[in-house]
Amino acid sequence: MTLDWDKIQDKWQKKWAKAEIGKSTVQKKKEKFSIIFAYPGPSGFLHVGHMRGYSYTDMIARYQRLLGKEVFFPVGMHASGLPAIGFAAKVARKDKDMIEYLKRNGCNPSTIKKLADPHFVVSYFSDMYINNYWKKFGFLCDWDRFTCTTQPDYEKFIQWQFRTLHKKGLLVQQPYFATACIKCGPVAVDPSETDISKGGNAEKNEYTLLKFKFKDAFIIAATLRPETIYGQTNLWVNPKTTYVRVNVNKEFWIMSKEAAQKLQYQKDDVTILEDVSVNDLIGNKATAPGIQKDIIILPATFCDPNIGSGIVTSVPSDAPFDYVALQTLKKDKALLKKFNISTKVIEKINPIPIIVSKGYGVFPAEEIVQKEKITSLTDPQLDVATKEIYKVGYHTGVMHENCQEFAGTKVTEAKELMKAKLIEQNDADIFYDLSEEVLCRCGGQVVIKRIDDQWFIRYSDQELTERSKEQVQEMDIHPKEYKDHLPATLDWFAERACTRLGNWFGSKFPFDDKWIVEPISDSTLYPAYYIVSKYVNNKTIKTEELTDEFFNYVFLGKGKKQKEWEQIREEFNYFYPLDLNIGGKEHQTVHFPVFLMNHVAILPENKWPKGIFVHWWVTGKGSKISKSKGGAQPIPQAIAKYGVDAMRLYYAHIGSSHVDVVWDEDVVHNYKNALERIYALISQSKAKKSKKQGVDNWLTSRLNEHIQYVTKSLDQYNLRDAASSVYYTMYDDLRWYLRRGGSNTKVLREYTSTWSQLMNPITPHFSEEIWNQKTLCSVSTWPKANKSLISSKEDAKEALVRNTIASMRNVLQFANIAQPKKYTLFTAKFWLYEVFEVLQREIAITRNMGEIMKKVLEVESLKMKGKEVSKIVQGVVKDVSKLPGFVLTPEEELKTMQEAKTFLEKEFNCSINIISGDTSDDTKAKSAMPGKLGILVE
Repeated sequence: MTLDWDKIQDKWQKKWAKAEIGKSTVQKKKEKFSIIFAYPGPSGFLHVGHMRGYSYTDMIARYQRLLGKEVFFPVGMHASGLPAIGFAAKVARKDKDMIEYLKRNGCNPSTIKKLADPHFVVSYFSDMYINNYWKKFGFLCDWDRFTCTTQPDYEKFIQWQFRTLHKKGLLVQQPYFATACIKCGPVAVDPSETDISKGGNAEKNEYTLLKFKFKDAFIIAATLRPETIYGQTNLWVNPKTTYVRVNVNKEFWIMSKEAAQKLQYQKDDVTILEDVSVNDLIGNKATAPGIQKDIIILPATFCDPNIGSGIVTSVPSDAPFDYVALQTLKKDKALLKKFNISTKVIEKINPIPIIVSKGYGVFPAEEIVQKEKITSLTDPQLDVATKEIYKVGYHTGVMHENCQEFAGTKVTEAKELMKAKLIEQNDADIFYDLSEEVLCRCGGQVVIKRIDDQWFIRYSDQELTERSKEQVQEMDIHPKEYKDHLPATLDWFAERACTRLGNWFGSKFPFDDKWIVEPISDSTLYPAYYIVSKYVNNKTIKTEELTDEFFNYVFLGKGKKQKEWEQIREEFNYFYPLDLNIGGKEHQTVHFPVFLMNHVAILPENKWPKGIFVHWWVTGKGSKISKSKGGAQPIPQAIAKYGVDAMRLYYAHIGSSHVDVVWDEDVVHNYKNALERIYALISQSKAKKSKKQGVDNWLTSRLNEHIQYVTKSLDQYNLRDAASSVYYTMYDDLRWYLRRGGSNTKVLREYTSTWSQLMNPITPHFSEEIWNQKTLCSVSTWPKANKSLISSKEDAKEALVRNTIASMRNVLQFANIAQPKKYTLFTAKFWLYEVFEVLQREIAITRNMGEIMKKVLEVESLKMKGKEVSKIVQGVVKDVSKLPGFVLTPEEELKTMQEAKTFLEKEFNCSINIISGDTSDDTKAKSAMPGKLGILVE
C-alpha cells in the first residue's frame, strides 16, 4: 500500500500550526520540560545529516508533551563569526562551485545575487531552516522565541554576560598565539568547523626552534622534543625546498620560506632576505645547540617546508624516520656523490643513546624498525612506529647517563627543563604551527598569529572547575562514557580566548568595541535568552530596555521589581533550568564544557543545566557530511522521495544515537515500506468482526508490555529500543493475533489507538493518520501500562503455539514429507512439570547442580526418578534456554493446544491430534518437555 505522504504531512502540519501546540506558557499546575538543540550557523543548506540530532530533539519533546508536561522547545540561529561572511564572499566572487551548489539547491539568479550580502545570507537561511526544514519535519517548536546572535537585542544579552563575568574576576587580558586567517583575522579551529572549511582536527603545536651556528647565521631546526638534543647526529634539509635567510631581531636565521612567512605573524622584527642555496648547506657542518658539537647537514626529502621550520635535527636512536633515512642514505651512492659527501663520513654516523624506555633497549628506533621490517621512508608503518616510540619514551622514559645534568630525569620533566635552558642561553626560541593545513571559509590560509592584548575567560578558576564537576555528577548525561570523561575535560580547560579582531559577525565586547565576542563564547548561556526573545519579538520589550538591571532581575532575581519584567521573570523561574541540551559529538570538548561552566559561573545553582545528550553523525562515504561542501542529499528532495516519517524512523532506529551511521537510501526506503506495511495491517484489522477469543488476553498483555518497555526506553532517551518495539515487535504481535483468528473489535481498537500514541514521538504524521479520533494524537495523554493485565502465562501460551509450529515444520522437513496427512502432538509427562517448576524457581538463585537437585528431590513424587531428574537438571543448568520463561501446568498446555487445534489444521492443511503425555507410551510422547511438545507426523 502506497500512501500520499506529501498530503499527509501537509494536512497534519497545518492542524498542528493552527492548534499552536508548540507555544509554551507558564502552567503552574503542570511540570515543565525545557529542551534545545545546538542552534546552527548560516553556512549553507541543511542536509540529511543535520536532521538526525534535530529530529531527536523533537522526538523527546513530543514524548515529554504526551506525558503531560509543558514543553519549552525554542530554536535560533548562531550567525556569529565567519560562516555568513565567508559564504557571501564566495557568492560575490562568483565561485564556480558555490554557484553550482546554490543552483542545485533551487536558488534562482535573483536570490543568488542577494546572497552576496552576508546579512541576507543570515535572514535567508533563518527563514529556510524554519520553514523548509524544521516545520517540514513536523517539529513542534515555540517559533515566537526565535533569536539570532547578530541581532542588537542578543548583543545586549552577551554584553551583560561579560560584564557579569568581569565582576566575578573571570575575565583576563594577556598575550596569545591565536589561529587566524591571513585575510579575515582570528578564527576558531575545532571539529565543528564553524569558522573554517578545512582542518577542524588540526592541533596547535609548540615547536622549540633550535639554533645551529652556521657561519654568520643560525640554521633553524624545529622540534617537538627538545630533550632529545643529546642524541643529535646530523641535520636534514630538503634539496627540493626553497630556504631563505631571515633577519630576526638582528640575528640571521635560515629556514624554509613558508616557515619564515608564518614567523612574521608571531614576531615583530622579521625580514625575509635572499634565498639560500641547498648546495651551500648540504655536506657542510653546523654547531648543535646544547651539546656544542659540529654535525653534518644531509639531504632528506621528507623534510616538509610547511611543517615547523622545514629543517629537522636527526636523532636516529629514538626517531624511526631518522634511523631509516640514515640507512637509506648510506646506500644511495649517487646522491652522496651529487653533494660531494664522503661515504666514510656517513658510515661513521651511529645512534647515540639518550632515553631508557619501558620495553626497549637504548636504541628503540632501530629495534622497532627491524621488528616491523621497515626499509623505506614511504612505508606507512613508519608513522605508526614513530608514534609508538614517542609515546613510550615520553610517558615511561628517563634520560640516559649521556644526558649530563639531566641523566635519570623523567622525559616529561626533562622536556620542559631543557626547553627553558636552551631559551635562557639564546640557543632556542618558540614557534607555533598547526599540525595540518587549515583553510578559512573565505579560502584563505589559517596560521598562528600573536595577539598582545587578547581577552580570555578564566576557565582555570579552581572554584568554578570544581563546582562544574560537581554539577556533572548531578546531571543526566548521555552517553554515560561522556559523563565519565567530562570532569577530566573540565580540568583540562584553562583560559579560553573569548574575543576576536577583524571582519566578524557577533556582539561587540563591552570593555573595548574593537573586539568581537567569538562564536563559542557567545553561545554558552543562550538557552536562557529564549525566555526574553519572545518579548522582544512581540515588542513588549524594546532593545534599549535590555539593561544590566533588566537581566540581573530576570535571571538573578536581583534589583528593584518592575511590573513589565515580572512576567518574564516568572517564565524564567518556571522553564529554567534547561532539562536537556542536544548536540553533535563535535561539541563534547568545544561547546558543552563552556555551556556548563558559564551557567555555573553566572546563574544561581537551582538554574544550572540538568542534562546533555550527545549524538553522533550521519556520515557519507567514510567521513562527516558537510553542509558547506555538499555531499548529501538535500532535505527537500529526501522528503519528496521518502517522506518525513520514514526519515525520522531511520534516525531513531538505524543505530544507537551514540554511534556514527552511514546514510543509505535503500535503508531509508525500507523504513518507508515498514510504515506502509503497518498502515495496511491496521486497515486489515479494521475489517474484522468482533469475536472474543483466548488470544485476546494475549494481545492485551503484549500491548501493556509494550507500553511499559517503550516508556522505560524513552525515559532513558533510548530511541532505538523504543523504535524496535513500536515499529517491529508490535507489528509482529498484531500480525500474529490476526493470523490466529483474533477479531475482537474492542481489543483491536485499543491496540491500534495506543499504538498510534506510541508512534507519535518518532513518526508524528503517521500516528495522526491512524489515530482516527476527534482530538489530535499529538496532544493526547501518553498511555500507562496496566501491570495487572500483563500476563506471563498468556505469553507462554502463545510462545508454546509458535514454537510448536516451528518444530512441526522442522520435523516435516527432516522427514522429507511435502504434505502431511496427520500430526499427533504430545504434551509432557506430568512429573516433568513439577521438575521444571522447581527449576524455574531455583535457577534464578543458584547454578549449583547439587543444591538444585536437593530442592527437586524434596518433592515426594520425584524421589523415585533420581536418574532421569539428574539428567534433566544437568541439561538445563548447562543450557538455561531449555527452560521456558514461564512454566505452564500440564492442563494449561493441553488446553492451549486444543484451542489452537483448528488454527493448526488450517496452517498445515491436515488433521491434528493432541494427546496428553500421561496417556501415551509413544516414543514421541516420552521426548516431550514442558514448553516443547513431542511431534509425530504421518
